[in-house]
Amino acid sequence: MVGTGIFGSLGFQVAVIPSGFPVLLLWLIGGVISVCGAMCYSELAAMFPRSGGEYQLLNCCWPKIVGFLSGWISVTAGFTAPIALNAVLMGQYLEAITGWHSNWFAVLVVAGVCLIHLGKLNGIAKFQASFTAAKLILIVSLGILGFALGTRQDISFLPRAGDRELILSPEFGISLVFVLYAYAGWNAATYMIDEVRDPKRVVPLAILIGTAIVTAVYLFVNAAFLYSTPIADLAGEPEAGLIASKAILGTKAGNIMGLIIAFGLISTISSMTWAGPRVTYAIGQDYPLFRKFAHLNQNGVPSVAIIFQSLLAVILILSASFEQLLHYIQALLTVSSMAVVVGMMWLRIRQPGLERPFRAWGFPVTPIIFLACTGGILFFQIQQKPLECLWGALTLVIGAAIYYGIVRSSRFCP
Repeated sequence: MVGTGIFGSLGFQVAVIPSGFPVLLLWLIGGVISVCGAMCYSELAAMFPRSGGEYQLLNCCWPKIVGFLSGWISVTAGFTAPIALNAVLMGQYLEAITGWHSNWFAVLVVAGVCLIHLGKLNGIAKFQASFTAAKLILIVSLGILGFALGTRQDISFLPRAGDRELILSPEFGISLVFVLYAYAGWNAATYMIDEVRDPKRVVPLAILIGTAIVTAVYLFVNAAFLYSTPIADLAGEPEAGLIASKAILGTKAGNIMGLIIAFGLISTISSMTWAGPRVTYAIGQDYPLFRKFAHLNQNGVPSVAIIFQSLLAVILILSASFEQLLHYIQALLTVSSMAVVVGMMWLRIRQPGLERPFRAWGFPVTPIIFLACTGGILFFQIQQKPLECLWGALTLVIGAAIYYGIVRSSRFCP
């Protein structure tokens, strides 16, 4: 979860919402929405413990075309775009500090992570765990330093005059797109259930505890950035973490912290490289047309799917801007996650007797909150960013054409 969003989106938010309370409210709302979604995903993941994320869960709730389109989204955008975004941001940080060309460095990082994920599973797990732990320590440390060493700015974390108008503005809704992208990944455990011990217990716990921890971390770190860094310096800048580090520690130490932040993004690239190909692998198992994606190498990992996803990420790195990529992917992810939550509610009504090792807390309030908030955000996004949403719609149309024109035989979960 912790990656581009926390290090790259604050600048876009304060450019249109230059006030402390509304910005922190954005991050709190994003956490609440994510926890509500996590409840629903946890219930379905415990009922149908098979790798594949939305692709697998939707296959168990809706007609085959819905699951296929969700898998299509995951393969073409859901994981490739976040990999590209994190790699691009990493390159931008390094370019701002060293002057190296950012895009080609981003390509090298994606290629390097791809090679690591072709290795043994226990080695991948150790690599992922060590980079994630280091990144979390870095983020919390930066937040503590922000409050301890930073110069307090003229900003309030309590409501001020004018904050109500900012909260009710379309810009607030659009800013939630950046926030929800920052929380994207709370459902990642559902993509690799086959590789988890006792998944009916562990996966719901991983989703819920992880989302709660990240919500607290995001609120703390963003408050530290706003406390210590002038909003005018952050506004519109993708390298928010680097700018805040310089404001807190000075230029030289801030550049060193920026380098550490940049390399910390490797763990997010790695997690997406781990989870995404498991969707492609599941599609390869279900559809003869895509059988090659179900190939496992000698280390037991889906090598063809990993290489394919990494190549798509490279194409995105070289073809689109940071903000365009973010809006494109978030619109598609929102549609897919809403379909999962509606599916969970529909199964409660249609098949109440099914075994549910985990039941979503607060049902039906939690899924309704999730659907109302994400639906409203999607509406604002379509209104404000029609071109990027049109790209998303075109992606779905192409996926539907492939399904109806080519795909005929499959096997699915009961």
